[in-house]
Amino acid sequence: MSTSGAELAQQELIDDFEIFDNWMDRYQYIIDMGKQLTDFPDEWKSEEFKIQGCQSNVWMRHEEQGDRLVFKATSDAAIVSGLIAILLRIYSERTAAEIRATKPHFLADLGLDKHLSPTRSNGLHAMLERIYLVAQQK
Repeated sequence: MSTSGAELAQQELIDDFEIFDNWMDRYQYIIDMGKQLTDFPDEWKSEEFKIQGCQSNVWMRHEEQGDRLVFKATSDAAIVSGLIAILLRIYSERTAAEIRATKPHFLADLGLDKHLSPTRSNGLHAMLERIYLVAQQK
C-alpha cells in the first residue's frame, strides 16, 4: 500500500514534535506555525466561512485547483492559528479522495488532545469536520 502525501505530512509533523522535551516548547512551535499563515482577506471573515464550535473566531475557506482542494484559514488567537496551520500542512493541496482516506490519528500521535483545553480540542475537531465535509462533497 502506498503512502499518501497527507500521511507523509502527518508523519513529518509527528517527527517534528518528537524533538521537543516539553509541552511549552511544543506550544511555542504551534504558535510559530500560526504566525506563518498567509493573509486572509477581510471579506472572507464572514459567517459563510466561520467555523462554529471554536473557542475563538476561526474562518476557513477552500478553493479547487484542478483535482486539489486548497484550504485557507485564520483565527484571532495564537494557539488556534497554529492548530489551523497544522491542519493546512496536512490537508491543503490534496485531492478529495486522499483527504477522505487519511484518518486523523495524528492528533493522538502528537498528544494534542491531552494538552489542549476542551474548547480548543472541540475547535480543532470542528475544523477537521469542515475539511472532511468539503472532501465528502467532491
